[in-house]
Amino acid sequence: MEVMRHASTFLLPSSSEGTDYLPSSVHALIILNQRLPGFAPLLWERAKLRVCADGGANRVFDGMPEFFPDDDPGEVRRRYKPDLVNGDMDSIRAEVKDYYSDLGVKILDESHDQDTTDLHKCVAFVCDGQPILEKSNLCIIVLGALGGRFDHEVGNINVLYRFSNMRIILLSDDCLIYLLPKTHRHEIYIESSVEGPHCGLIPVGAPSTSTTTTGLQWNLSETGMHFGGLVSTSNIVREAKITVQSDVDLLWTISIRKQS
Repeated sequence: MEVMRHASTFLLPSSSEGTDYLPSSVHALIILNQRLPGFAPLLWERAKLRVCADGGANRVFDGMPEFFPDDDPGEVRRRYKPDLVNGDMDSIRAEVKDYYSDLGVKILDESHDQDTTDLHKCVAFVCDGQPILEKSNLCIIVLGALGGRFDHEVGNINVLYRFSNMRIILLSDDCLIYLLPKTHRHEIYIESSVEGPHCGLIPVGAPSTSTTTTGLQWNLSETGMHFGGLVSTSNIVREAKITVQSDVDLLWTISIRKQS
């Protein structure tokens, strides 16, 4: 079975992300309608494409100047201008929409589609509408997907399953989440300066009859997991490399360290 490797090098302060175990990725950044995490400016600078999902544009407009209190807010807003605002346009404020439109930002109104979430619309745009991005090395980072309403969180997690062939990371100040497809064995390289030690493996899509791990405080050995029974939450990273193999798609989550 082919190995899929993962690492949170995109959170490291160094601009060089390539490692011996994982080549550099091309990042697209999607911002949802939640408070911007502290590393938003860093991820913005590294992304090749920046998309605001509807009310996420409000968060960028309001929140980016707060990271630079000594700078002119208008200059910060022009510097952190998204490439696209996409969604059903029920959350973006009129003045924010007009501001970005006047700056030449593309506004894609998909209010005709009420069967998919704004995140789904944005991921589909990134995957299908951007030939400038190298898809084989593409990683989509989503800010604002966690916290707030639980049904929104579930909808965002569902997008990971809808686009299981893509690398998509849901990120907050507290943790990150991504999918480990059952089609691969997984090696997760821990960046201990920015993440851990708390972690979890969660069988959201279907029960697992056999999951095996190494590198955790409480490893699994061909162990079954299901809601109503065992679920590997509140586990602890013990080694620099975690391995996971399962008969179902699993969610991997790990805590984010508070930055000084």
